[in-house]
Amino acid sequence: MIAVPVAIAIGSNLGDRAHYLRDAAQRLSALVVDLELSPFFETDPVGVGDQPTFLNGAVVGRCRLTAVRLLESMLKIETACGRVRAGTGAARTLDLDLILYGNETIDEPGLVVPHPRFRERRFVLEPLALVAGNWRDPLTGFTVAELLARLPG
Repeated sequence: MIAVPVAIAIGSNLGDRAHYLRDAAQRLSALVVDLELSPFFETDPVGVGDQPTFLNGAVVGRCRLTAVRLLESMLKIETACGRVRAGTGAARTLDLDLILYGNETIDEPGLVVPHPRFRERRFVLEPLALVAGNWRDPLTGFTVAELLARLPG
């Protein structure tokens, strides 16, 4: 299989958040070649109620795994980093979201790529624009930088 460009959003709002993000990037480097890690951004929780602030970033690179296998591996990394799924939107040590998988569009149970809400999430687009600003959303044709510029405020 040819290596596919991938973009993964990383976030944490429990414990040593920076440690969890760096640990996730290190673990992802076994799956994603030419891995590039964005700077981290402190962000308020969005759509998850009253929780601690998040530290968010992005990882990009190339991967030979299928999107489903990559997602399965990402879920294992979350678990290895102490994530407990206490319910939708619960605070977490680590959250990994597959944002882009090449130019593919995937809509299967448990996996939608591009991530369905990444276009309106500054906490995803801001770090992603620093490491992959020229990557294009296969659904809209806009680059990551253009999507970020279109956000209000």
